[in-house]
Order: sequence, then C-alpha cells, then structure tokens
Amino acid sequence: MTATAGPATAEQKHRKLALGRFTRPALGILLPLALAAGWEAVVHFHLANGRLVPPPSVVYATFAELADAGELQRHTLATLARVAAGFGFGVVAGTLLGALAGYSTLARRLFDPSLQGLRAVPSIAWIPLFILWLGIFETSKVVLIAVGVFFPVYLGVVGAVRSVDRKIVEVGRLFRLSGVGMVRRILLPAVLPTYVIALRSGLGLGWMFVIAAEFMGASEGLGFLLIDGQQLGKPAEIVAAIVAFAVLGKITDWILVGVTTPFLRWEDRARSEES
Repeated sequence: MTATAGPATAEQKHRKLALGRFTRPALGILLPLALAAGWEAVVHFHLANGRLVPPPSVVYATFAELADAGELQRHTLATLARVAAGFGFGVVAGTLLGALAGYSTLARRLFDPSLQGLRAVPSIAWIPLFILWLGIFETSKVVLIAVGVFFPVYLGVVGAVRSVDRKIVEVGRLFRLSGVGMVRRILLPAVLPTYVIALRSGLGLGWMFVIAAEFMGASEGLGFLLIDGQQLGKPAEIVAAIVAFAVLGKITDWILVGVTTPFLRWEDRARSEES
C-alpha cells in the first residue's frame, strides 16, 4: 500500500498543477465578464440607454468592423511598435544609470536629485518640448515612452543594488569569488526579483505614456482611435480602444512574467503560484 501511495500522490499533485494553469487565468477574467454581462443586461432591459457607455455587444461589433476594415490590426501594430521601442530604450537607460547610482555614492549624489525632480514632471508637460526638439514623428513618441519607462526601472535598480545584504557579499569574498563570479552568483540573484517588478512597472507606464505620445499628431495607433472616437462622437470606438489597451497591456505583462519566471525559480516564497 505504501509503494503505490507515493506515485499516486505525485500524479495527483501533477494533475492539480496542470489544472491550476488553466483555472488561474480563467479566474482572473470572471470579474470583467461579470461586469460586462451585468451592463449588457442593464441596457437590454432598458434600465439605461447605453449611448454614452455602450454595452459589450456594441463594442464587439465595433471591434469586428475595425478588424474587417484592417484598421484594428494597423493601429494595434503601430502602438505595439512604439511601446516596444520606448520600453527597450527606457530599460537600457534605467538599468545602466540605476546600477551606476546604486553602486557609486558619488554618482548617486550627482544624478539622483535631478532625476527625482524630473520624475515629478507630468508626461503631458514633455510634449511641447519634444515636438520642438524632435518633431511630431516617431522619434518624439518613442522618446516620450522611454521617459515613462526609465524612472521606475531606474528607481528599482537603485533600490535593489543598495539593498543587497552586506553579509552575502562578504560570503562571496570569503569564497574568493572573482568580480564576474560575484556579480553572477551574488549580486544578480539578489537584485533580480526587485528588477523584475521594476520592469513590470516600467511596462505599465510605457502603455500609459503611449497615449500621450500618440496625441502628438499621430495618424495611426490606438491613441489615434481614442481621438477619432472623441471628435466624431463614437463612444463605442473609444471604449473599444480602451479595451484594446487593457488587453494588450495584460498580454505584454504576462509575456514579461513568463520570460522572467525561469530566472526566479530559486526563490523560497511563503506562497508560490503553484499552491
């Protein structure tokens, strides 16, 4: 009896984990589905006219119309390209400068006060300056998104580097690790969890800043759909663009989490995602 209990228990655990991979994402969409169904019912039973806040059926029809015309694909790809470029530049700049400021007290005292002041500047305030400097084309849009991504990544890296436990570093020196070995085996594992959170925060701000970027004379993109819906009085188009932003933001965050999760397998957390 004991011999069969082990494999059976392992198989049950495997089934539980496999089932959890499907139930957790499904559980996350219950709330938006319930809200959508509730609002659809309210409009269907004429408790509200649904003109300013269209029901999901009208929003879906708008999605289908934009997709049939090829507009949805064109605007989505344009926005994705801008976010990807801005995210890449912002991550590189934030990581390098954050690592420098976190490691060097002199660099931190030199750069950090100015950067903290610039961090408080609203995204919309950069638009006139970037238009004057870079024009209204793609460069200014990508730079604005990169600015939004830069600050959370910079702050995350600075905080992560400064919070590395000195005792861990001393253990590395005790084992006579080289500089590369110290970084690979001590510093990177200590910094990586906070760095991943900073990347996710930067990605979220990148999606926020892309709307402001596409207000700068864009002729395509989901931000353009928002403006077009406002000017032409199409609330369904506005809601469709907002839903597209939400879906794309969640998908890209999910991809980022999926890419970085294998590097965090070593974490000994109180509650894991598999439980």
